[in-house]
Amino acid sequence: MGAFFGRYIGSFKGLSRQVWWLSLMMLINRAGAMVIPFLSLYLTESLSFGLTQVAWIMTAFGAGAVAGSWLGGKLTDRFGFYPVIFCSLALTGALLVVLQYLTTLWGFGLGIFLVSAAADACRPAVFVSLNSYSKPENLTRSITLIRLAINMGFSAGPALGGLIIMAVGYTGLFWVDGLTCLGAGLLFAATLDRKDSKKVKEVSRGETGPSVFSDVPYMFFLLSIAIFCFLFMQYFSTVPLFYKDIFLLTEGQIGILLSMNGGLIFLLEMPLVAYFEKQKRLSRLGILILGSLLLALSFGVLVFSSWAGVLIVGMLFMAVAEMLFFPFSNAMAINRACKGNQGEYMAWYSIAISVSHVAAHNIGMHSVEWWGFGTTWTWMALLSVASGLLLLSLKKALSRKAEVVPSLPVTEK
Repeated sequence: MGAFFGRYIGSFKGLSRQVWWLSLMMLINRAGAMVIPFLSLYLTESLSFGLTQVAWIMTAFGAGAVAGSWLGGKLTDRFGFYPVIFCSLALTGALLVVLQYLTTLWGFGLGIFLVSAAADACRPAVFVSLNSYSKPENLTRSITLIRLAINMGFSAGPALGGLIIMAVGYTGLFWVDGLTCLGAGLLFAATLDRKDSKKVKEVSRGETGPSVFSDVPYMFFLLSIAIFCFLFMQYFSTVPLFYKDIFLLTEGQIGILLSMNGGLIFLLEMPLVAYFEKQKRLSRLGILILGSLLLALSFGVLVFSSWAGVLIVGMLFMAVAEMLFFPFSNAMAINRACKGNQGEYMAWYSIAISVSHVAAHNIGMHSVEWWGFGTTWTWMALLSVASGLLLLSLKKALSRKAEVVPSLPVTEK
C-alpha cells in the first residue's frame, strides 16, 4: 500500500504551478455547476413545463455547447486564451444569476443556450493554455490533472446542490452557481499571469495556419472521437436501464456501480497516464486504439453472460478505456493543432464531443426500444472496434506520410 501511495504521489510531480492553479479553478467552477443536474426537476416542478418542453430546452443546452465551443476557438485564436477564459467564467456567472428570472419556454430556452455557449467557450481556451502552462513532456499528465479536478467538481456539485435546494430552494442554487463561476474567474485572474497568453496570441496574429477542414487526418481523428464519446455516454443513459430492467438493481445499487467510475479515475488515472507517457512501445494513437478495444469489451461482456458480476467487469473495462482515451486524445489534438489556429482545432475537438453527447441518449434509447439490449450492445461493441480500426488506418497513413516526407513533423506520438 505504501509503495502504491508513493507512486501515486510521484505521478503528480513535475507539473507546473500554473497547471495546479488552473486545476483548482476548474474544481471550483465544476463544483459550482449545480444547476444542470437539477435542471429537469426545476423545469417540471417550479416552472411546470411538460416533458416535450423540457426536451426542447435540453436541446437548446446542447446547441449552446456546440456554438460556444466554436466561438471560443475563434476568440482564442484572435485574442489569446487568457481573456477568453476570464470572460467565459464571468459571463457564465452573470447569466446563471439572470436565468432564474426567466420563466417562459422561449425565454428560458434562449437563456440556457447563452449559459451553455458562454460556459463551453472556455474549453478550447483551457486546452490551448496548456501550451504555455505545461512542458511538452508533461502535457498529457497536465490534461489528466485538469480532468481529475473536473470530475471531482462534478461529483461534489450535485451533493452540494441538493443541500442548497433543501435549505433555501432553487433560487439559492442559481445564486451559488453564478457566484462560484465568478469566483473561479477571479481566482484565475489573481493567480495566473496575463503575459503567459502572449505566446499563443502572437503566434495567432503572426502566422495563420490552414483551416482545420484541410487537415484530413484530423477530420478522421475527430470522427473516431465522436464515435467513442457516443458509445461512452451510453453508460449514463441506456446502460443504467439495463442494470434496472434485466438485473433488477435498485437505484442505490446502480448509483454505487456508476460511482465506481469516479473512484477508479481518482485512484488510477494519473498513475496510469504517467506509466503510458513514459513507455515507448505504444504511440498516442496506439493507446487510443487500445482504449477503443477496451470499450468494445465493456459492451461485449454484457452480451455473453447473465452473471451479475459481469456488470462490474464491464464497468472496469469502460473506466480504463476512458482513462486512456480522453487524456491522450486531448494531448494529440493539442499537438496536432497548427500554429495560428490552435483555438479552432481545440474547438472542433470539443464540438465532436458535444455533438456526440446530444445524439447519444436519443439514438441509444431508440435502439433499446426497437431491438432490445442484446442487439444494442452487440452493434455498439462492433462500432467501438470500427473506431479502433479507423485509428489504426490513421496511424498507418501518418507513418507513410512521414516516410515520404521526412521533414514533416509526426504529431501522433
